[in-house]
Amino acid sequence: MTRPDFKQEAQALFDDMVALRRDFHMHPELGFQEHRTSGIVADTLAGLGMEVQRGVGQTGVVGLLEGAKPGPVVMMRFDMDALPIQEESDIPYASQNPGVMHACGHDGHTAMGLTLARIMTKYQDQIAGTLKFVFQPAEEGLGGAFAMIADGVLENPRPDVAFAMHVWTATPYGKVRVRSGPVMASSSVFSITVQGRGGHGAAPHQANDPILAAAHIVTALQSIVSRNTNPQDSVVVSIGQFSAGTTFNVIPDKAMLKGTVRSYNEELHRQTYRRILEMAVNMATAFSCEAHMETLAIVAAVNNAEEPTTAVYDAAAHVMGEENILDERTMASEDMGYMLEEVPGCYFFVGGQNEELGFDYPHHHPKFNFDERALVDGVAVMANAAANYVMKNNA
Repeated sequence: MTRPDFKQEAQALFDDMVALRRDFHMHPELGFQEHRTSGIVADTLAGLGMEVQRGVGQTGVVGLLEGAKPGPVVMMRFDMDALPIQEESDIPYASQNPGVMHACGHDGHTAMGLTLARIMTKYQDQIAGTLKFVFQPAEEGLGGAFAMIADGVLENPRPDVAFAMHVWTATPYGKVRVRSGPVMASSSVFSITVQGRGGHGAAPHQANDPILAAAHIVTALQSIVSRNTNPQDSVVVSIGQFSAGTTFNVIPDKAMLKGTVRSYNEELHRQTYRRILEMAVNMATAFSCEAHMETLAIVAAVNNAEEPTTAVYDAAAHVMGEENILDERTMASEDMGYMLEEVPGCYFFVGGQNEELGFDYPHHHPKFNFDERALVDGVAVMANAAANYVMKNNA
């Protein structure tokens, strides 16, 4: 295909894209509840003349844009779900849904996906291949990627490559993160129940205190990173929830911990997980308690393949300049990793941080927002990456 100026195309649609993003921001929907959002997505894609599948993975949407000539199938994935967070910003387009907020940028991803669809439809007669637009529900820990895969999103037609992106407020506007290999960590969520024997707070010697045992487990687990892991490797063990008891003067029967393990290396992840279980059981025993561990969720690492990453890198260099490409990764997790286990692809990050405008809150913060100019960068890089891949694989 003849290479259009995709950044100019995206810039021309900037106002529409911002309006769309702000509409989604005002009407956020939790995972598998994205009925309004997916309806807008499906209607928009159908209005562009695409073959549209609704209800893929419950509330997901797939749109197929068939090119004029045969060629590779290029999948582009965008997530749609919001988070159970009460928004605290004073922007005029703040969430109108109490307790629900787009605090991770998925409103922007959905708007970018629809804008990209509008642009690529204009060049349908020049495309040698098929563009598969995938709008995913429930990325935020609810298994949306699994649900779509189970519903056949990676078939009919099967993608040859997959691209996805995330607007990122840890990266300044005007920059983009692109690298091959692992870019997001695998993540597992676990719970540890410490069973003791309750009693009166005035007679702790007659009880087996699960709170004391659980507190020692929390501190002991930190030694896994500092003493059981090669310093050249990366692993994170974090406890985010500690619950026990119902009143101040009663030692409860049990305490519960919930936490997460994150690593780029699957074997290291499993090793760390085994060590957590060993330490929890042994530490509980030392306090005359018992510990039981349960896995609540697992997310695969996001690994970028070489050829698709080259396509994105070259696209980013073309759109933003090679000096603005960062070779960085994050310990955050993303269920796109499961799709990239099946299809080679590249997941990249578009900088949305702007400290002067106050767009520097971390993702999942109640005041999260991003520099909306990043929407243009994301669309332009994704479009050029798809074009790079199609042109190379039709050469």
